[in-house]
Amino acid sequence: MKYQILGKNLKVSAVGLGCMGLSHAYGEPVDKDTAVKFIQKAVEAGYTFFDTAEIYGTADDPHINEKIVGEALKPYRDKVVIATKFGITFDHDSGIIPLPLVTDSRPEVIRKSVEGSLKRLQTDHIDLYYQHRLDKNVPIEEVAGVMADLIKEGKILHWGLSEATEETIRRAHKICPLTAIQNRYHMMYRNYENLFSVLEELNIGFVAFSPLANGFLSGRYTADSRFTEKGDYRAVMPQFQPEAYESNRKLLQLINDMAEEKQATPAQISLVWMICKKPYIVPIPGTRKENRLIENIGAADINLTAQEIAQIDKALAEMDMSEVYGGTKVINK
Repeated sequence: MKYQILGKNLKVSAVGLGCMGLSHAYGEPVDKDTAVKFIQKAVEAGYTFFDTAEIYGTADDPHINEKIVGEALKPYRDKVVIATKFGITFDHDSGIIPLPLVTDSRPEVIRKSVEGSLKRLQTDHIDLYYQHRLDKNVPIEEVAGVMADLIKEGKILHWGLSEATEETIRRAHKICPLTAIQNRYHMMYRNYENLFSVLEELNIGFVAFSPLANGFLSGRYTADSRFTEKGDYRAVMPQFQPEAYESNRKLLQLINDMAEEKQATPAQISLVWMICKKPYIVPIPGTRKENRLIENIGAADINLTAQEIAQIDKALAEMDMSEVYGGTKVINK
């Protein structure tokens, strides 16, 4: 297994597992026992990095994802890295799908969140604790101060920011050094590449969520694909609309050609492209299928040269693509 280092010393498998989709945003949730066994299969396959959040749940159990992750990883606790997040809730009254996110990173809320997550994860510490979204009502310096206190208390070991900008990163890092940021990143959404220089300057890792554009870059879907299950956000994502497949034909062909050359799959090429681009980038694709679990982590065994990465980047920069899902609305009340 290939490993990457986040920050100064957080060693994780080069591909992590995003656990959100087991209970949120991809249709009907997986039942708890099946989800627990699935995560344990991921450990057996070589994954050491698991991502969840207090908000990833269902109407019946808003925190079920953390409970699943905690139960699954309890037997392997000293061998794995668990990341979770605080600072947002869903606006269930909006009537909008995907549900808008309401921020709240007040110190007392963070304190309550960390205690809840520790209990649900069945652990005495969280390896990597992210602010899920910036709260414009709470200065990032205040949030960072709480993180410094939690590190001193041993409740968290590292902290990070999700969907962060350079200004926020620099301000936060001055108060309490960051280990990682977690931002959306894939071949169709390269907006945060302008952060690479500051991450390298400050020695901060980049955890890439939605690295397959919510599955689109796996090459498993066509213009005839439909997402009809209740709660499947892909039904409204622009890259999955029928007309988008023609708009993205050149992109999919580029990935397919490279996959054939490397005797790999399109998903593996999409993942290894970022793994080989920077030694501090770690993608965390999600899946519910065991064969995809094995396929995704297999990307770490493939190699792309710096020249091949540059060729892909050049092609992407010159390529027309469809619109792509860029995240849900954030509300600062």
